[in-house]
Amino acid sequence: MATFDKNDDSVVVIVGSGAGGGTLGAELAMKGVKTVILEAGGRHETEDFQNDEWGSFGQISWLDKRTTSGSWRVAKDFSGLPAWIVKAVGGSTIHWAGASLRFQSHEWKAATTYGNVPGANLLDWPIDAIEMDPWYAKAEDRMGVTRTNGIPGLPGNSNFKVLEAGARKLGYNEVHTGRMAINSEPRDDRSGCMQIGFCFQGCKSGAKWSTLIAEIPKGEATGKLEVRPNCQVLQIQHNDQGKVTGVLYADKDGNQHLQLARVVCVAGNSIESPRLLLNSASSKFPDGLANSSGQVGRNYMRHMTGSVYAVFDKPVHMYRGTTMAGIVQDEARHDPSRGFVGGYEMETLSLGLPFMAAFLDPGGWGKDFAWWMDNYENMAGMWLVGEDMPQETNRITLHATEKDQFGLPVPNVNFDDHANDIAMREHAFGRGEAIYNAVGAVKTFRTPPYPSTHNLGTNRMSEKASDGVVNKHGQTHDIKNLFVSDGSQFTTGAAENPTLTIVALALRQADFIAGEMSKGNI
Repeated sequence: MATFDKNDDSVVVIVGSGAGGGTLGAELAMKGVKTVILEAGGRHETEDFQNDEWGSFGQISWLDKRTTSGSWRVAKDFSGLPAWIVKAVGGSTIHWAGASLRFQSHEWKAATTYGNVPGANLLDWPIDAIEMDPWYAKAEDRMGVTRTNGIPGLPGNSNFKVLEAGARKLGYNEVHTGRMAINSEPRDDRSGCMQIGFCFQGCKSGAKWSTLIAEIPKGEATGKLEVRPNCQVLQIQHNDQGKVTGVLYADKDGNQHLQLARVVCVAGNSIESPRLLLNSASSKFPDGLANSSGQVGRNYMRHMTGSVYAVFDKPVHMYRGTTMAGIVQDEARHDPSRGFVGGYEMETLSLGLPFMAAFLDPGGWGKDFAWWMDNYENMAGMWLVGEDMPQETNRITLHATEKDQFGLPVPNVNFDDHANDIAMREHAFGRGEAIYNAVGAVKTFRTPPYPSTHNLGTNRMSEKASDGVVNKHGQTHDIKNLFVSDGSQFTTGAAENPTLTIVALALRQADFIAGEMSKGNI
């Protein structure tokens, strides 16, 4: 494997190794570009994963100190865990369920499509479905997404069969086992899915795509990619002309190092990425890097979410098979007659008994709660995920007094649901319950949003520098050799799970960066 000198100022440095950073790093290396990925977490290979919910949570989760504010329920239930993401090589692609959906055409132009939505900071993306089509196609092939490129869908487990039967009774048509980046048959030197059921805990069979097993090794094989685990970036540095020159990071022992760079790409998720830009403030950039618009950290989105569970008179065993085993897409359309703009997906979801006890009704206890636990084997469940509205006040800021283990301000996550989000969630709860009641549910339960979600926005893409942080290639408006390469560049969130789009954007960005480097523009 490659090892690059810390004084080598010709390398591209990527902060984070998840869907954006890991894909970008591998693609740049395969294009012949010397690349260093700095990952704050450790490296856990497939054999290290634990088929145990709490054990795995402690092994791979980002548990550094964070604070919350705002009226969202997560701040009440999980004040120190506003977002469940991964701190390890591979990032949250280790933890994700695998759902890989393209944005719908109208979702690239939300401001134009939805019009004036009071309180929402809507903006059209500076790209569209036509421009993204070839990059989506490349990402789907790269990830092995089922129901694309002739790849068959995954089998439906009992949880899906319950969902499908209820959905069909209600007249829904877009019902199937999903477009999943989980091998339904052996592909790309990885096995087919063995239906183990611990998708969130890392895939021990290697069937699920992650940058850890599917991208980074290919990049490393070129001799052009070095991945440094347990290296947390503290600050991005720049010269007098405002060009970034490298990053300051701490290793696993807390020792600090400076890695010089020709280009820096930030891919640390929608909380850590803006935090790093803000913590890199200097006399030249007193409000943080790439923040002339004041938009760094703003417009945090986490999708409209919630869950519906139902108990039936016979066992369902929803935990057998893939965690996210099927989807109903009919409600993903834009139809303001429902009382909100945008749409949502209904996706099967199973939690193990330990997580169900923690997340079904956080803080709840007593006879009714015990009844649900007693009937766990008879439960079916779905996750609701829809487009939430970007708001400037939903933002990541630096805490005034709380510091992390390196003495830097921790991020505070402030969030309030928009009225559109609330209306959408209420509608989704109702339709989810209707699906289960149509096939004889004994009882249904509405579960509030989990801390595990899709973190988007905070460094958004915009046509004009005054409206956002990065341009259509993820290049910051203010600094030509500084890029954002994760979901924080999302202008709006759409209804779909975001990983496929993050990967497609990373592949596209790699093409742009390599081209600009060869031309001497960066």
